[in-house]
Amino acid sequence: MTFPPGFIHLAAPPFPYFLECSRTLYEPGDSHPSRNSIGLFDLIIVEQGCLFLGEGGRQWDVPAGHTLLLLPDRYHYAVKPCEEVTSFIWIHFHTVGSWTLAEGDPVYMNREAHFRDFLIHPYTIRIPQFGPLPAPFERSGQAELLLQLSAGRRSSAVWQQQRIFEEMLRMMDLAQHDSTGSQAMDLAEKTEAYLRNHYAEPLTNASLADALHFHYNYLARCMKRVYGLTPMEYLTDYRLEQAKLLLLKTEIPISAVAERTGFESTAYFSRRFARRIGTSPLRFRKQYSR
Repeated sequence: MTFPPGFIHLAAPPFPYFLECSRTLYEPGDSHPSRNSIGLFDLIIVEQGCLFLGEGGRQWDVPAGHTLLLLPDRYHYAVKPCEEVTSFIWIHFHTVGSWTLAEGDPVYMNREAHFRDFLIHPYTIRIPQFGPLPAPFERSGQAELLLQLSAGRRSSAVWQQQRIFEEMLRMMDLAQHDSTGSQAMDLAEKTEAYLRNHYAEPLTNASLADALHFHYNYLARCMKRVYGLTPMEYLTDYRLEQAKLLLLKTEIPISAVAERTGFESTAYFSRRFARRIGTSPLRFRKQYSR
């Protein structure tokens, strides 16, 4: 049976963190053990042969050069024994941010809930549950390096393993962006960079379109596709982030905070801040003052 491609969407930062890894070799007739709700992600990278695995109502034939990501809250099992010598690397990892499994277009996590928990708006890492290894991943040899580090001293290995693991996730994430339209991704990232660099200035739909040489409606479609927000929604979020930093780190008046973060008036800034943060700028500052 053919299933629509599924993608796991992970909110970060904080980024998923590496736990452990190893290599397993199965002879013909051996089977992967059945497990239920193991509480961690299990990334399987098949090097030789083929694994026949199921999770919930889905089943996959996972040949060499492919990955399968088993989820922490599901039942997974062997569909049938291996038919040939099969070798694979497994990587266990965990995340404290929210995650979800979905098909088709990217899913965007609850930005306000994530900000309340981690003091930053989320970036969504999107990786396929099943698919071929991205070419840069396959050539990098990073999975093998993770195995080598596991045999060394923990004090030095822990930092390198996390760095390598995050680079592996980065390559898998960027491969999905490339496959869903590099032009939209490029333009969305250019728009985001422009907004971050010019947030304190008066920005409108028209001025943004003039600066980036694209119609605003097209910019909005690209931003919505990649970030789940229109440019002006993103701009407001970023301005409020910067306003919070100024309220925490300086003693400048509320009117100056509004001016420095690009809001048209102190009253408008205070309304938007209270609506989003749940308290006025002055009370927000006071609750962190001694």
